[in-house]
Amino acid sequence: MTVKTILRMGDPRLLQQAQPVTDFAGAELRTLIDDMRDTMQAAGGVGLAAPQIGVGLQVVIFGFQQSVRYPDAESVPETVLINPVITPLDDETEDGWEGCLSVPGLRGLVPRSRAIRYQGRDENGQAIDRSVSGFHARVVQHECDHLQGRLYPMRIRDFTKFGFTEVLFPGLE
Repeated sequence: MTVKTILRMGDPRLLQQAQPVTDFAGAELRTLIDDMRDTMQAAGGVGLAAPQIGVGLQVVIFGFQQSVRYPDAESVPETVLINPVITPLDDETEDGWEGCLSVPGLRGLVPRSRAIRYQGRDENGQAIDRSVSGFHARVVQHECDHLQGRLYPMRIRDFTKFGFTEVLFPGLE
């Protein structure tokens, strides 16, 4: 379909709450998902939320077999997740390095729930209910934060662990 412009941190649209999807049968949803997929792939991302391309709906996509941006990460199944609900499975958190297509060139150490259950709908309105951990859980939480108007730097606790990817991880990007 179309590669869209990814909004960057500072754009006020990234701070807005996304609205639930109510029409699963319309062509608009299919077009949005196709555009998101094309945009994510063109940018080399592992996930993308609709607000990142200026659409205020609760739609995220994520998944990859291998990632240049996260070479040590285990694969995550390609998923379209609509109207998601995330529930931590325990109180355990872990810190992990994150980047974002809306915050290009930077990485930060971000605490996230280690294991989560996520529920929602796929592009056909069918229920999704998965329990995951590790990088898969991190990606889902990161993308769903966008639906709440939250970017990963807002979660960083120690700003000595935030900087340019090329400085923190020479040769990675």
